[in-house]
Amino acid sequence: MPYRRLPNTDNARLRALKSAFNKGETLPPFKLAYSQATLQKLRHFLPTFENLIIQQREAYRYQVKSNKEYVNITRKARLYISHFFQVLNLAISRGEIQPSNRKYFGIKENDKKIPALFSEADIILWGDKLIKGEQERISKGCNPITNPTFGVVNVRYEKFLEAHRYQKSLQNTNSRSLEKIAQIRTDADSIILNVWNEVEEFFSYLPENEKREQASEYGLVYVFRSNEKEAQKELSFETDSEVISEREILSENELTNERQTVLQEALNKQQEEQPDAELQYSFFFNQN
Repeated sequence: MPYRRLPNTDNARLRALKSAFNKGETLPPFKLAYSQATLQKLRHFLPTFENLIIQQREAYRYQVKSNKEYVNITRKARLYISHFFQVLNLAISRGEIQPSNRKYFGIKENDKKIPALFSEADIILWGDKLIKGEQERISKGCNPITNPTFGVVNVRYEKFLEAHRYQKSLQNTNSRSLEKIAQIRTDADSIILNVWNEVEEFFSYLPENEKREQASEYGLVYVFRSNEKEAQKELSFETDSEVISEREILSENELTNERQTVLQEALNKQQEEQPDAELQYSFFFNQN
């Protein structure tokens, strides 16, 4: 026997609640398969649950939409910061800048490695060190790094920070919406379970197949087990075989009837010809 499967996602919960609520709004109380008290709970709960899901979807949609631009901005900021430190090392290699200038950026004097910029936190850390270090260097009369210049890197870095803050705000909005949904998810499950129990009880007098069909209109979901699916297939095959066998039997009967008709016609013809043969025999005998 198939079993009912309670919703396990928020979208499925929303569909179940809406199906039950729509029945409550369209049917009179004496025809409704669940109680009026349950209908009142649905009226109060469904709008709140649906609005939270809509808000979460919108927050996620904006987050995904802005993420494409954010990825590009992040890539540019990482590229410019990395190039700045590469140019710094090249200038030191050419002797244009003393190795001690690395200390302005929080780097050891003899460390020629480019700072790792794998994560957003790395970009924020080294971007801040770059801005402050280059400002201090220039204030002490050192020649500025060019190609890229401090100003160009600063523009890219500030743009990244702005995009980063906006992306974080969208993530926080989405997280808050998910938390609010999680807080009332138990209530949604409780209302759905109550509706489904009452609906099945209301239609309990019906045969199983008809009961499931009626209950499904209220949003109940029934699932066949694997062995039950195979049994349904076998039953369908046997039914088809019976139909074929019956048709074959009908064909045999028709064939038998046709044979009997042919034999009867032959017999009738023989009886019609028999008097002529007897007359010829009698005439021949009398002459002799």
